[in-house]
Amino acid sequence: MSTQEWEARVAAAWAAFGDHAEADAADFRAVIDALVAELPEDSPLGPFERACAWDSTGHPDKAVPLYREALARGLDGYRGRRAKIQLSSSLRNIGQAEAGVELLTPELDAPSDELDDAVRACLALCLSSLGRDREGLSLVLEALASHLPRYQRSMANYARLLAEPGH
Repeated sequence: MSTQEWEARVAAAWAAFGDHAEADAADFRAVIDALVAELPEDSPLGPFERACAWDSTGHPDKAVPLYREALARGLDGYRGRRAKIQLSSSLRNIGQAEAGVELLTPELDAPSDELDDAVRACLALCLSSLGRDREGLSLVLEALASHLPRYQRSMANYARLLAEPGH
């Protein structure tokens, strides 16, 4: 099996998955489990894909240890960043928002990619869960500013002011 072929089959499984009943969700997780079984035992992709499947079917509590395992096994790059975003969201969903903040805050200084806005959005949700709404709103405005056809500078300044103490 080539990596490219395996990746295509995983992508097809995800493309076929939607919002289904729990029975369908269990079938979907079984498809992902079968694909993961084809990987080397120590592959970080296995626990990552399984975590995503549990998370996407409404079980963040089962996803958290799998995301952690994937990262511990060396999942890095784009998928590693995805794992951190998704783990922080799952942590928030199970009442551990502070751990989500600790995990994502360093990602604000990571090399920029298409996941930057997702980092800010998930971090904002974690901050909001901790009652730190102004900081969260600041992050969301900062992410939004670059997408606006006008008012980019104003929104960036408002975002900065929201995060400053005393404003």
